[in-house]
Amino acid sequence: MTPVELSRTVLGAVRRAVDAGELRVDVPERVVVAPPGAGGVGDYATNIALQLARPAGQPPLRVAELLRPHLVDADGITGVEITGPGFLNIRLDQGVAAALVRRILDEGPARYGHSDALAGQVYVLRVPYEVRAEVVADVLARMVASQGARVEIRQQKQQKQQEQQTLHKDDTHEILDVRLVPAPQDPTPLGPDAARWALLHPAPSDRPRITAVDHLVQREGNPLFRVRYAHARTRAVVRNAADLGFTPEPGAAEARTPLLPLLTDYPRILTTAATTATTTATGTTAPPHPRPTATAAPARLARHLVAVADAVLDLLPATLPRGDEKPTAAHRARLALAEAAGTVLAGGLSLLGIDAPDHL
Repeated sequence: MTPVELSRTVLGAVRRAVDAGELRVDVPERVVVAPPGAGGVGDYATNIALQLARPAGQPPLRVAELLRPHLVDADGITGVEITGPGFLNIRLDQGVAAALVRRILDEGPARYGHSDALAGQVYVLRVPYEVRAEVVADVLARMVASQGARVEIRQQKQQKQQEQQTLHKDDTHEILDVRLVPAPQDPTPLGPDAARWALLHPAPSDRPRITAVDHLVQREGNPLFRVRYAHARTRAVVRNAADLGFTPEPGAAEARTPLLPLLTDYPRILTTAATTATTTATGTTAPPHPRPTATAAPARLARHLVAVADAVLDLLPATLPRGDEKPTAAHRARLALAEAAGTVLAGGLSLLGIDAPDHL
């Protein structure tokens, strides 16, 4: 179950509570679900009860208590706990976790998270003559293309009259100006991979740090090193397992690891550069368009990969048998989960235009 699917499930629970007369609110258009924060439990959490409390005229805890039974009965959900002021913490069926890992391994880095949701759309990225803007635009184009759209990158000095004529010919064109804090110096001396990371990892409003100590030194404080090291380690444990005579097999042994929500959330991260067609409250369909925060999508992807890397590095020590221990179903499940994480890291780095080495 992806975050999008779970969001729809939560919306369905709200709708059922409204239909039953338990809540008197307008059903929202969307619900945010995310891995639980500090003090949370389970696989995902949502603040929908806090969001609905004021319009419902009830305390958030009461709203959460009303929604909980409708969620517990949903397919793919095995438990719902209420924490804090009214957060709903959701546990997913362990079979869902195994299915997710199997899907990632089957689709591979070039397909997992990709879709044709934006097929037929044309996005125009208008870019200034500046190295960071050009690199961010390149990654935006890759991310939007991963969802089926076609992207045109144009320099801002091109004649606007010609651009407007193009837009009049086909109203499916959507335009986005790529604006962010420019690089303070030429990143080329860092090498192609570190240079791109130095420009992509910071938020658009942050000034990039173009220094060798930040991006070339192989240490824990270097996020690019952690991501690439984690990918190389996932490939190494798969090779080592083969030497020991066993292979990955998706299972439920690690269904509670924080890695699973991160892998599940990866497809959503790829969609953050542009919206898909949505149905408004009046029943009309709004066309796809670039998100106002689209220029932050590459940084969001880079930081998501760091979170995946940190989670899988915590998992790896328990992946292979130790000493005279024989491989078990749990080892095979952890190995499959580690390989799935490596698949996501490879796919994300590819979209960032950065190499994902098997040996490091």
